Amino acid sequence: MNANEPKSIIRIAREGGAPVAVEPLNLGARVRELRKARGWTLEQAAKQAGLARSTLSKIENGQMSPTYEALKKLAEGLAISVPQLFTPPSRAQVNGRMAVTRAGEGQGHATVTYEHELLAPSLTRKQMLPYRARIRARRFEDFDGWVRHDGEEFLFVLTGVIRLYTEFYEPVDMRRGDSAYYDASMGHNVISLSEEDATVLWVTSLV
Repeated sequence: MNANEPKSIIRIAREGGAPVAVEPLNLGARVRELRKARGWTLEQAAKQAGLARSTLSKIENGQMSPTYEALKKLAEGLAISVPQLFTPPSRAQVNGRMAVTRAGEGQGHATVTYEHELLAPSLTRKQMLPYRARIRARRFEDFDGWVRHDGEEFLFVLTGVIRLYTEFYEPVDMRRGDSAYYDASMGHNVISLSEEDATVLWVTSLV
């Protein structure tokens, strides 16, 4: 060990290279964080890693110290390296999450004014809420006041012509290919000016 390294540093061997020096942290909490970031249950994560559910549960709860072989299985199951099990994620770290939503397979939710289709519904703890919407409303009066919520919002017109009303700006007419980005805590409503219901893509930040 380098004399300048803190005593808390531990070194983990890796195949085909020199040992990696890492600072230890709560391994159980780290494993639980990685599992939940992928939206996996204990059973799903244990199956991915080739470990017994009880073993993974004990690791997460700090009731046992895993062998190096178990650490390798955990890392492989989570698609990360062994040292990454012992280091907190950087903001730039890729966690490998992905969800594909086929056309028409989103999670539906209809209201009087909009017909929403939530996209990537299987992912938990999302930082954004993407959904496709069919605009049923034809008049501002169809709404019971302004729609407003936390976060910022991006709107992209897929089909038809819409009118975007906002609390502090003049109404804007938009057609296919047009987009708007706005503060969602500002009152906003959208109506369709087309004979048929217009469709839009909405992406809302979750704060």
